[in-house]
Amino acid sequence: MKDYRDKICVALDVPILKHAEELVLLLSEFVGYFKIGFELFTSEGPTVVKSVLDNGGKVFLDLKYHDIPNTVAGGIRSAETLGCSFINLHAIGGSEMMKAAVNAFGQNEVRPKLLAVTVLTSVDEKILKEDLLLNIPLPDYVVHLAKLAKKSGVDGAIASPQEIKIIREACGKDFFILTPGVRPEWASKGDQKRVMTPKEAFENGADMVVIGRPITKADDPKKAAEKILNEIED
Repeated sequence: MKDYRDKICVALDVPILKHAEELVLLLSEFVGYFKIGFELFTSEGPTVVKSVLDNGGKVFLDLKYHDIPNTVAGGIRSAETLGCSFINLHAIGGSEMMKAAVNAFGQNEVRPKLLAVTVLTSVDEKILKEDLLLNIPLPDYVVHLAKLAKKSGVDGAIASPQEIKIIREACGKDFFILTPGVRPEWASKGDQKRVMTPKEAFENGADMVVIGRPITKADDPKKAAEKILNEIED
């Protein structure tokens, strides 16, 4: 159980600290990591990171840095002091921005892993072409961004389950792949477009999966987390 517990990250997409603390205490038996995103961090600030750590969870700080290199570097320096295990940025910020982020880390022996978001799991081919005016197959674009991130010194990528295999082939076994857009067969897809079950994601080579609403919005979140863990282990 412990092996896969540390491969599951629950998205704490809630607005207040009390709700987040309740989820961490409830789920920590089956989940090793908790993702703190815009909503919760904007509402509660660094306090929520400390709370998750104090309650036995590990943190993926999901703020998706994307700005000029100097500004992103400053954000990374501040985030590193919080004790997070993972921090992310947008690969579309380019290699100069990503290199600045990598170089912003201190000289500590252990630092957070820096992951690059490739293409959001809510984006499909239609959005890529019609909204973003990118006339390139979506999988090719994802691989391009992942390779750019690796070349820039970033530790891994965040990509939909459908691109795990091609990223692994392009970037190697040591490149960390974190996969959102994961939905058990019994859960709704919501606004996610490029999805896969947790078990399928691991079979395709994911290092960790992020799961939100199928657990946090379930009638019994603890039971849902246990069910997902059992499905993966089976």
